[in-house]
Amino acid sequence: TLPFQLNASDDRGIDIVRGPILSFASTRTIFKKGFKLVILDEADAMTQDAQNALRRVIEKFTENTRFCLICNYLSKIIPALQSRCTRFRFGPLTPELMVPRLQHVIQQEGVDVTEDGMKALVTLSSGDMRRALNILQSTSMAFGKVTEENVYTCTGHPLKSDIANILDWMLNQDFSTAYRKIMELKTLKGLALQDILTEIHLFVHRVDFPPSIRIQLLIKLADIEYRLAAGTSEKIQLSSLIAAFQVTRDLVVAEA
Repeated sequence: TLPFQLNASDDRGIDIVRGPILSFASTRTIFKKGFKLVILDEADAMTQDAQNALRRVIEKFTENTRFCLICNYLSKIIPALQSRCTRFRFGPLTPELMVPRLQHVIQQEGVDVTEDGMKALVTLSSGDMRRALNILQSTSMAFGKVTEENVYTCTGHPLKSDIANILDWMLNQDFSTAYRKIMELKTLKGLALQDILTEIHLFVHRVDFPPSIRIQLLIKLADIEYRLAAGTSEKIQLSSLIAAFQVTRDLVVAEA
């Protein structure tokens, strides 16, 4: 089988479909049996015109050529192309699949990894093997030993202990003290409010807040996340976050 591959870094306009792809697909294999294979990686970046032109090429040369379209967003592939293909969805990898492969790489490369460091790799990569390997390599090069703390420091994610402190300050200190301490921690560790917000959101689901209070708090967190995505001031949004938790605290105390 003769493969023909175009990546996202290549030009994939209509001229490429009518030129190299058409030329490759239209010529038959004389001495070899089987099919030619055209692989279009990140095909969702192709223009609408190119995808429409590709539809005709796929139809015309189906006898001797097979097309493999790889994409991140199915919605960006035109329906006419989707209907001519069989879809295969690949979800994130489970820890059971990731850990053995990571252990193989660690053994081959002679990397020093602790058990909590391995858990941190799997947690932060969220099923993305490439991300897990990148974090492993970065942490190993930066610190020599891959521990939980080193992994979180290397990726810029807040440590669990840092999140625990932030929550303690927001729920048990007055507003000014909580704001000052969190700002000091953010500056010292170089933390992004977006990452802090993500971790705190998980905490809200784990703690047994009364349903009505939990709902109000989650709505406020969603608003803060939306405003952060719009590029607003982190200082103002941090104030809003602390205020949301202190209002929640007061409501819980009032209900009790």
